[in-house]
Amino acid sequence: MARSDRFHTSHWGTFTAEVEDGRLVGVRPFAQDPDPSPIIHSMVDAVYDESRVMRPMIRKGWLDHGPGGTREARGTEPFVAVPWDEALDLVATEIDRVRTEHGNQAIFGGSYGWSSAGRFHHAKTQLQRFLGTVGGFTNQVHTYSIAAGYAILPYVLGSAQAAMAEATTWDSIVGNSEMVVAFGGIPMKNTQVSSGGPGQHVAGPFLKQACDAGVEFVNVSPIRDDMADFVGAEWFSLRPNTDMALMLALAFTLETEELADQTFLQSHCVGYSRFVRYLSGQDDGQPKDADWASPICQIEADTIRALARRMAAKRTLINTNWSLQRGDHGEQPFWMTVVLAAMLGQIGLPGGGFGFGYGSMGNIGNPRRSVPAPMLSAGENPCDSWIPVARISDTLLNPGASYDFDGKQRTYPDIRLIYWCGGNPFHHHQDLNRLVEAWRRPETIIVNEPWWTATAKFSDIVLPSTTTLERNDIGATSRDRFILAMEQAIEPVGEARHDYDIFRGLAQRLGTEAAFTEDRDEADWLRHLYDRARQRAAEHDVTLPSFDTFWRDGHVEVPHPDDPFVLFADYRADPDLFRLSTPSGRIEIFSEAIESFGYDDCPGHPAWLEPVEWLGGDLATRYPLHMISNQPRTRLHGQMDNGKISRESKVQDREPVWIHPDDAATRGLTDGDVARVFNDRGKLLAGVVVTPEVREGVVQLSTGAWYDPADASATGSLDKHGNPNVLTLDKGTSRLGQGPIAHSTLVEIEKYEGALPPVTAFKPPPIVER
Repeated sequence: MARSDRFHTSHWGTFTAEVEDGRLVGVRPFAQDPDPSPIIHSMVDAVYDESRVMRPMIRKGWLDHGPGGTREARGTEPFVAVPWDEALDLVATEIDRVRTEHGNQAIFGGSYGWSSAGRFHHAKTQLQRFLGTVGGFTNQVHTYSIAAGYAILPYVLGSAQAAMAEATTWDSIVGNSEMVVAFGGIPMKNTQVSSGGPGQHVAGPFLKQACDAGVEFVNVSPIRDDMADFVGAEWFSLRPNTDMALMLALAFTLETEELADQTFLQSHCVGYSRFVRYLSGQDDGQPKDADWASPICQIEADTIRALARRMAAKRTLINTNWSLQRGDHGEQPFWMTVVLAAMLGQIGLPGGGFGFGYGSMGNIGNPRRSVPAPMLSAGENPCDSWIPVARISDTLLNPGASYDFDGKQRTYPDIRLIYWCGGNPFHHHQDLNRLVEAWRRPETIIVNEPWWTATAKFSDIVLPSTTTLERNDIGATSRDRFILAMEQAIEPVGEARHDYDIFRGLAQRLGTEAAFTEDRDEADWLRHLYDRARQRAAEHDVTLPSFDTFWRDGHVEVPHPDDPFVLFADYRADPDLFRLSTPSGRIEIFSEAIESFGYDDCPGHPAWLEPVEWLGGDLATRYPLHMISNQPRTRLHGQMDNGKISRESKVQDREPVWIHPDDAATRGLTDGDVARVFNDRGKLLAGVVVTPEVREGVVQLSTGAWYDPADASATGSLDKHGNPNVLTLDKGTSRLGQGPIAHSTLVEIEKYEGALPPVTAFKPPPIVER
């Protein structure tokens, strides 16, 4: 028996792949990881799962009738296996037809998704690099994770860096913070994953150090589980989508009790007096005090006032999770986070100020040196066409229609061809029934995909791509201290090919092979990317070993930084020398630019704007439960849903839905039941978990269960597996950001009494011979 070990990494952690006779049989966590994720163990069975796409496949209706043929049958028709050369010929011919007849803007190549941790074989980058060589494509801007944050922060802080790239490091919090007030908590389940592959999971260990150092934590969330039990956090179990009202009430207390730092507000901010007019009620007759906020967020008024006083008396860090800006008017809590921290006057102080995303992803706050990671460039896109990331259905359903975005009026392009690679819109997009309708509008949909996800099943041409374990690569991220070798562990499964080789074959057919490959193969590219990163590291006074040494050792560990990083420390010290890139050069509490847009859903200062769906609105009489579709603990979004760890978490094969004991009792639900969760947009089945971890009136149904309609040909079909985006609303956060609002969703739930339909999410579609 031949045995071998292969060093590797993934978005959920670094590991050694154990191989016997050419087959993956196990994984071992990286020895230097203090808190490895169990998700790595899903890779063993997922790589060989029956849901693998084994050969190039063409939907029969498209093959028989050509582009646009029986497009309304996507998701229902069988597929036909074809040889690779035929598949590549068809794809190249179709790309050429569309760009010639309709222009490159008719090709949608946004291809949003995490892909793999590898920086060379990153699927979206490979796709966009290829499409750039053949004239370009319509792209997407921002991310589903933090679209509203990306939109608002440049107006407030001069850039969106604080939303994802920069944060006061955990060692500063451990050494200096007295209190952390966490809107959306610091959920440990989310810290399992980091884009690019973490060498170490550090958030949990640092959080324990902070607790040992005496830091107080306040968990402001409708879900107690958003903060680990060992933290012993005080739980503010507010209504979902009402954080903004609570923040305003805290600010009102600071202002009226003379606890706001007026010196900092005058020296480092602009527009505070305009904001106070709104806060005090001068503009609308309603003071935003604790008595006003209490019935909105259902936190006692005295408790709100007491929290404001405690925050002012201590070195306080305000953490706002990314989840808050994935609700209606999601720009507002991010803006208000900055304002509240400015009122405390602690921005730029060690352990004080604010941060976005501690607990949203694993490497936020990770102490590390500023060393560029190896990265493949997607190149230039010659086609200046793009849409906001979450406006896919709007684009496909309304070609040529006008829409507002970030102060400008734009027009949706007319998309004739979609090419998706490395992502699954049937996981991350809202209102999947609407997406199904939109997805049937283009003439051709092509995907590169290892597994039969819903995106693949609803496509026309499916090209089987390798998983990360079937190729060599480099894992790295600028927010981690490790550069990681990703050794090929097994041979490609079935007829799978690397995305790079697929696009090389297409580029060859379209006459751009040299531009795409730059005359390099996989090994050449890995050495080139590493050597370029090594050179850039030297410019930052960091010496990396040679590529051969790195590959032999399996990883490079960059030394710890000498000192903790404090967000905006330079700006606090000298706001004139370190001016922000806002029009005023200061933190903008009131924005003249945003005010000039005239958006009623995003005014010139932070404001409470009633969400389109929330428990204080009229719709709650019909749908009295607020659904939180947060990130799962057993997979990354939809990745590895077909693996061991995720499957073992299911209840009667369905995604678990958490419900409060009182709400369960009212509906006659008990642990282990299968329930029907529904609203006007759709319906699904989920497995019941009764728990006090969610507040009354709230259900938690994590995102990522593979979409599995009972009848894909029927509008609004029951999803058998429990994908919450069957129920979410496909509306932008505001005309400024146009981000997704998955967390503004009301539902009802009832026990499912019928015969349970089998879950077929992981089954291949019908495959027929020609």
